[in-house]
Amino acid sequence: MRQFFKFMLASMAGFILTGIIFFFIAMAIIASAISFASKEEVKIEAKTVLQLKFDEAIPERSPAGPITFNQSSLFSSTTTPGLLETMDLIKQAAEDKNISGILLDMSDIPSGMATLEEIRDALLDFKKSGKFIFAYGETYSQKAYYLATTADVICVNPEGSIDFKGLTGGVVFIKGLLDKLDVNAQIIRHGKYKSAIEPLIGDKMSEANKEQTLGYVNAIWQHISSGISQTRKIDAAQLQVYADSLLLETASDAVKYKFADKIAYRDQLLDLLKEKLELKTDDKVEMVSLERYKEVPATNDKKRAKNKIAVIYAVGDIGGGEGTDESIGSDKLSRAIRKARLDSTVKAIVFRINSPGGSALASDVILREIKLAREKKPVIASMGDYAASGGYYIACAADTIIANPTTLTGSIGVFGVIPDFSKFFANKLGVTFDMVKTNPNSDFPSVVRAMTPYEEKVITRSVENIYQTFINHVAEGRGITSASVDSMGQGRVWSGIDGKRLNLVDDTGGLRKAIEIAASMAKIEDYRLVSFPEQKDPFTQIMDDISGKPSESVIQNELGSLYPYLKELKSFSEMKGVQARLPFILSIY
Repeated sequence: MRQFFKFMLASMAGFILTGIIFFFIAMAIIASAISFASKEEVKIEAKTVLQLKFDEAIPERSPAGPITFNQSSLFSSTTTPGLLETMDLIKQAAEDKNISGILLDMSDIPSGMATLEEIRDALLDFKKSGKFIFAYGETYSQKAYYLATTADVICVNPEGSIDFKGLTGGVVFIKGLLDKLDVNAQIIRHGKYKSAIEPLIGDKMSEANKEQTLGYVNAIWQHISSGISQTRKIDAAQLQVYADSLLLETASDAVKYKFADKIAYRDQLLDLLKEKLELKTDDKVEMVSLERYKEVPATNDKKRAKNKIAVIYAVGDIGGGEGTDESIGSDKLSRAIRKARLDSTVKAIVFRINSPGGSALASDVILREIKLAREKKPVIASMGDYAASGGYYIACAADTIIANPTTLTGSIGVFGVIPDFSKFFANKLGVTFDMVKTNPNSDFPSVVRAMTPYEEKVITRSVENIYQTFINHVAEGRGITSASVDSMGQGRVWSGIDGKRLNLVDDTGGLRKAIEIAASMAKIEDYRLVSFPEQKDPFTQIMDDISGKPSESVIQNELGSLYPYLKELKSFSEMKGVQARLPFILSIY
């Protein structure tokens, strides 16, 4: 009887707890719905300044809803606009008579270089309206400063500084970790530059990897330096002297060498803005954040247009199945491409890729759908921060490929990884394996024993076949010979600038340029944008999170700077088949 009551009380407690959780979920969703239904239209007063902070990474797409589940704080808001919406809002501000200028209020920007480049171009277009841009930072990272150089006036805190020293391309190696765990990463690759496997088998970069990494890091640095030289009117050669000598030690140095215009505390910045806006000393500077400004109705709404351009997003590592909001599932993405192809109101497709690659098989499945779509309507590939290896594989059949100058692309090469965990299980866990087999290779491939020489030959043939298929696809898509592709391939990574020179891409530019080209090729002027694949609604995402499938953003928030390493280790353990992807953990800073 005591046991009966114990189980009964436990069941009741679980039922009550579940009811409480769902009550809070319901209240949050109802509150959100009421908030949307009763939300007042945001009105902008005259002489308002648009404040841009960019202290969160700019996502490729705007979030589907206003709330997300977080295991530490239950619910949190997600309001950061996506890249396209951010650029549209900056353009809207240029045309808004009540927006007098922009304040870039920042110290660091966690977004990638290509994303940053697109925002920078949008800010330079904003300046054509005749409105001002001010920049303020207590300190400026190199990425933040690059964006700040669009400003008419750059202010730096008296105790602050500007980081300007050149770029570093770094790779984290985990062979030592695998050795400690007694895990042997058995590798077969094609491409002397295919450095994705180096972190698994070495403790430093190979000479070939150093060559390619220095090549594209130099290309990106020269592009950044050129942009700073143009907007700040500083000789490009002199910029290198400043970087080499680390001359920007203080705020005074920043002004002395023309990197900044004013040394100011925040209250003094506000005084400068008041003077610019012709306000009185006691007047308040009206500011509006980007998140709030997006609630202002757009003046050039194209939502009623019949013709559509589909923007199909391919973001994250490439794998099979459905993927997630932060990874590419070949099944889900293929359905999205197919849906856009079969929709007669979709006149063109912009294929937005921000991916370091992944499964070669999944990449081929996606490529097939792109080829079919191209037979029906124009397909324009737009490359973000990364579109390399598998990311380039899925792009190569597009009618036109547009890459940002700082995009990392190419990496035409493949590899296979079969980890041998036998010593890990035996030496670390005391676990051994034995089996019977009907055929000599019926357990192939196995992760609990080493490969045999014959098995290695089989995998090598598979890698070579897939590499040949890869370069044939590129040759067909780009209208060049397979030999030419092979000569520039070998797994080598290129910048968008070099990609254009090598005919891997057609032109440099961002997502907006790709959309304009798509409209031109489809011969339409009046159109609206639709996004694929469809995003989960807030309720579905909350239920997934509660059921044990938290979004990547939740994990990222919890782990902070450790997140990339966990993500890459996880991807290593989940690899299936031959891979076409970039180095494991590549940081440019």
